[in-house]
Amino acid sequence: MEYKPIRKVVSGNYAAAYAVKHARVEVVAAYPITPQTSIIEKIAEFLANGEIEGLEYVPVESEHSAMAACIGASATGARAFTATSAQGLALMHEMLHWAAGARLPIVMVDVNRAMAPPWSVWDDQTDSLAQRDTGWLQFYAENNQEVYDGVLMAFKIAETVNLPAMVVESAFILSHTYDVVEMIPQELVDEFLPPRKPLYTLTDFDNPVAVGALGGPNDYYEFRYKIAKAMEDAKKVIHEVGKEFGERFGRDYSQMIELYRTDDADFVFMGMGSLMGTVKQAVDVLRDEGYKVGAAKVRWFRPFPKEELYELAKSVEGIAVLDRNFSFGQEGILFNEAKGALYNTNAKPLMKNYIVGLGGRDFTVSDVRKIAENMKAIIEKGELDVEVDWYHLKR
Repeated sequence: MEYKPIRKVVSGNYAAAYAVKHARVEVVAAYPITPQTSIIEKIAEFLANGEIEGLEYVPVESEHSAMAACIGASATGARAFTATSAQGLALMHEMLHWAAGARLPIVMVDVNRAMAPPWSVWDDQTDSLAQRDTGWLQFYAENNQEVYDGVLMAFKIAETVNLPAMVVESAFILSHTYDVVEMIPQELVDEFLPPRKPLYTLTDFDNPVAVGALGGPNDYYEFRYKIAKAMEDAKKVIHEVGKEFGERFGRDYSQMIELYRTDDADFVFMGMGSLMGTVKQAVDVLRDEGYKVGAAKVRWFRPFPKEELYELAKSVEGIAVLDRNFSFGQEGILFNEAKGALYNTNAKPLMKNYIVGLGGRDFTVSDVRKIAENMKAIIEKGELDVEVDWYHLKR
């Protein structure tokens, strides 16, 4: 459809705040933590200036309480939002299970920040990926535009499948870096994202429900199956919502993995979040140098896009999986998930795990070129040198 976007130069955090405003969120409960704080500060500014109507802003004493407040608000039928980072997300961990178990479509922005100790405020995906088993949808944004779009889509998807959703952006690389973001006029957002129609509410006194009551072994099993099914059903909803978003606003998100120059690629770089912007730039440079390479950006980590990964894996000889995270005692988390997804298939490209950028260490086009040289040698030889490469060690 034709529409006139509203272009603003904003940080990733401000992009998230504007999306919350345009989504007509009814309850925000949050606690400040660097580098997330400017999200909730901007929302508070909107409220103080009278730019948001119908919003209840709840300042709390901890991130655990922030999620508890969102759970209560969402259970009454309100559209609820919060934001956090690192240690704050870890403090929420118990309540993340409650939100998913109660089938509440809360949306949260997590600004990826490395977990302490040692203390760090820089980018690292371990905080969000440590929550992968809590039942939350997870969307990873490459740039500020995707932060804005991701929040709007997350509400629609979450409220369709009745699961909470996390939109993830990089500390400082996105959160405090300014770029042009195309925003959508309020009336068009309202058409795309109508008011929430809750599955149940605690305030529907004609149809009382219990939330958080004791469930016996037979009932508990069924509840978990329904969450698993909802997560699987979310793949179709993500496709439909992403396609609708593209048709309405010109930015298509129908694929859970975004492919870049992969049609004739010998091997691809696969990763998540802001580092994939660097990878795409490097792919263009390497193509000019004769490398047949491409990029595969995983947008949605939960649910995991195993079907799309399988189709990609059938067409390439190798996949270099770039992980800005690590699961101690195993390997990079995206690498581990990708290998598991392909285990029972006949698609078996050579896959190597490169651990990069932990704690915000720079990841550059030059780094991608060196990885490309290594992957090319591996494919020519037909076997891996090592499965997991701590690429950024000070050798």
